[in-house]
Amino acid sequence: MIIVPQTTYAQVDFNKRPDDDLGNVEDEFQEHFFEALKQKGIENYDRAVEALQKCLNLDSKKPVIYFELGKNYNKLKNFGAAEENLKKAISMQPDNVWFLDELYDVYFQQDDIKNALKTIKQLVKYHPDYKEDLAALYVREEKYKLALDLLDELDAEYGLSESRDGMRNDIYSITGNADDRIENLEQRIANNPSNEDNHLKLIYRYSQTGDQKNAYKAAQNLLKVKPDSKFVHLALYKFYLQDNKVDDAIGSVKTVLTSPEINADAKAKVLKDFVAFVAKNPEYETDLIDITSLIDGNKDAQTHSDLGQYYLKAGDKAKALSNFKEALKQSPNDFKLIKDVLLLQLDLKDYNAVVTDSERALELYPAQPILYLVNAVANNNLGAPKKAIDNLEMGLDFLIDNPSMEADFYSELSIAYKTLNNISKSETFAKKAKALKAQ
Repeated sequence: MIIVPQTTYAQVDFNKRPDDDLGNVEDEFQEHFFEALKQKGIENYDRAVEALQKCLNLDSKKPVIYFELGKNYNKLKNFGAAEENLKKAISMQPDNVWFLDELYDVYFQQDDIKNALKTIKQLVKYHPDYKEDLAALYVREEKYKLALDLLDELDAEYGLSESRDGMRNDIYSITGNADDRIENLEQRIANNPSNEDNHLKLIYRYSQTGDQKNAYKAAQNLLKVKPDSKFVHLALYKFYLQDNKVDDAIGSVKTVLTSPEINADAKAKVLKDFVAFVAKNPEYETDLIDITSLIDGNKDAQTHSDLGQYYLKAGDKAKALSNFKEALKQSPNDFKLIKDVLLLQLDLKDYNAVVTDSERALELYPAQPILYLVNAVANNNLGAPKKAIDNLEMGLDFLIDNPSMEADFYSELSIAYKTLNNISKSETFAKKAKALKAQ
């Protein structure tokens, strides 16, 4: 016995379940607790609560039980029970961030801002990330000064962020305090002069308030700090045009239109403005042609449409039609473009194109009377009166409260029947057209 180790006669079976009461309780507790977690995982919150209540009957001193009950009641929208259990958990572990966070969510879901504020102020002590949520609650409570102070504090500590900037701008928009917004941007520029984004925002904000003088000055400052800036020209071309510095404006427009970093929508707006300028100052049409040639392969539908409108006003219908057709290639279902193309083709007497294109358009828009009308006009001019009559009769079925267009329909019916030598019907429709035009 002295030589042989004790394990040879007193081995313990570690796989054997304890047979004392304490072991049974512990095992039963774990069984119910893990069942609760499983049920919560598959969103059976009621069953999870039942399992947790069994845990509570076995051991009521574990804060995690109250926490889990609070979470499940929260999911069940039983906010009273959720609050009661979470407060119990917090009373047992006052510094537990997870407990406080869940309680905050309970209040937030109920729009109980007073208690949400109280809870999040406790959370801020343990985790600074909650300061942004606190600022958002201050905004809800219309405590804008407190919110801005907190945002300033966060910016100073962690640097700028898009979400905080969004909140800050919301506050400025709500309060209408443009001066504070501008002052904040000016301070940012003073702290970091090379940040192009802040300069651009300042230009925009000055422009938004109608302070063109300071907006122009801010744009010039950006150009000094960053001479190779492309985005500054989105503002400069306007100021140059206002100051009648047309050559400088043209340079800015060219910079914008040839800069890959500037998006297509911004380019289209700049070109539209310059087209409008040339419409009033036709001596610069050569410059417009030069500018549009820079982007021949990159013009979007809107750009072609704007150019089409410009050439239409200038009386160059062929160029207008060419641009409208290019726009239509990119936006084949745009009804306005379809109509513009068809009407110009009629003006230019390209009747075969009108018939083909209007028939294709009618497949897309079978209830648009204008399409039947232009098709009939083209067929009348091509010596196909029966086709014209068929389209006019169909189109009239879709015509509602438009006496002017109705008169055009009757005029074309009169022409078609006259071509067919049906003088009686031709005169009848001519009289109807005349009566409507007289109205």
